[in-house]
Amino acid sequence: MIGGTWASRGARVLAEARWWALDYLYALTWQARAAVSRADPRQYLSGSARPVLVIPGIFETWQFLRPTIEALHSAGHPVHVVTALQNNRVPLDAAARIAADYLLARDLRGVVIVAHSKGGLVGKRLMLLPSTAARIDGMVAVAAPFGGSRYARFLPLRSLRAFRATDAGLSALGRDLSANARIVSVFGVFDPHIPEGSALAGAENVRLDTGGHFRVLADPRTVAAVLARAAAPAAR
Repeated sequence: MIGGTWASRGARVLAEARWWALDYLYALTWQARAAVSRADPRQYLSGSARPVLVIPGIFETWQFLRPTIEALHSAGHPVHVVTALQNNRVPLDAAARIAADYLLARDLRGVVIVAHSKGGLVGKRLMLLPSTAARIDGMVAVAAPFGGSRYARFLPLRSLRAFRATDAGLSALGRDLSANARIVSVFGVFDPHIPEGSALAGAENVRLDTGGHFRVLADPRTVAAVLARAAAPAAR
């Protein structure tokens, strides 16, 4: 019994180490691609289906979500990228204001948000703002730190320490459950950045039997969840 337990734990550690390595390989690959890419996000604005707004995570550009963006655009959805967010290092409320300005300037309605990591927090904030709440049908958030991360308090940058569970802004966002029923939260069984996981009370939680914080973005089941939510009838 004890030997079996140790064998099980050892297998788990090896699986998590493999997921960690693959995750950072994925992140480094997309960082390198973004550095040399000449892709213009305006090429994804055509389409007659429901509009989609993409919000990347911190230190990410929109190109991290290109596998999903291309799948959405191929399905007829105009995909909007808020380039003014750049790599999304600004505080949560500032990021939400930038995205809100984009929605309002283009008079977008019936929007589905597709977000990664911190982008999920920005997206939920948008769903709660009086100026934009009625314009958003729902959101698919991938590996979002809705409950914070225990690692955040050890990080040197203020922008990363904002992911502490005790952070005032994050705590306030978590206490407001009114938008949760319109959120699909997708996450793996192991996330090296968010050991608490991304399950969200009242939301549709999709737990993938794989690990990672970045590579889950390109998982076919993540893309399928995004396409399904974008094609679903309006939530209101």
